[in-house]
Amino acid sequence: MIELRDLGKDYGAGAPALRDVTLSIPNGAFMVVIGPSGSGKSTALSLINRLIEPSRGTVTIDDRDVRDSDPVELRRRIGFVFQRIGLFPHLTAGENIGITPRLLGWSAKKVAARVDELLELVRLGPAYADRLPQQLSGGEQQRIGIARALAAAPSIMLMDEPFAALDPLTRDELGSEYRAIHDRLGLTTVMVTHDMTEALLLADRIAVMRDGTIVQTGTPQELVAAPADDFVGSLLDTPRRRAERLRQAMQGSSA
Repeated sequence: MIELRDLGKDYGAGAPALRDVTLSIPNGAFMVVIGPSGSGKSTALSLINRLIEPSRGTVTIDDRDVRDSDPVELRRRIGFVFQRIGLFPHLTAGENIGITPRLLGWSAKKVAARVDELLELVRLGPAYADRLPQQLSGGEQQRIGIARALAAAPSIMLMDEPFAALDPLTRDELGSEYRAIHDRLGLTTVMVTHDMTEALLLADRIAVMRDGTIVQTGTPQELVAAPADDFVGSLLDTPRRRAERLRQAMQGSSA
């Protein structure tokens, strides 16, 4: 279990980026953290694998404080997928996927087998191993990013707006595919997004953030049935409002 307890994060003067954030994420859960820009979502995510350190509070994984782990070793055991993907442009797709296993001392044969396995898992296939990032589409690059994050068989995956830069069709497809990977591998996933439709479709549980704190957590069904306040209710109503605008636009274009 991942537990965030009374977390606070300050960046100099001004309001804190996080205020008294407490959140429990059970093993095997798909937790989506949602909120507007500047609400503290990415800050909370980055505290889990010590990309940044808290000003107050603790983060524990299976009852062990992450500060008791070497940050580099901790990050090698936790997959992280970024919005901007961050593939190394001078390395092939296969070399990008194999970076962490090589750093962990895996044999070349074992790394190659793992690369082929993961390319199949993300529905590309071994033929992509020798392609450079610039030879791949945005969706293909993000598939390689997911495969790279999974390379050392982590039990935890952190995802920061992983599909936001993709076109709508690819975004929807990759979201569904990753959810299937999550279930198949029994992962614990924490994903940050600002898209409520994505959150409702993918999550087991949702944490809504505003102004550096969590205002409500629960299953998608619990949040829809009883939003904590007007802010949460407005977020939850976003998919309906967008569908209504689309309906009106379609009616107008056919008039």
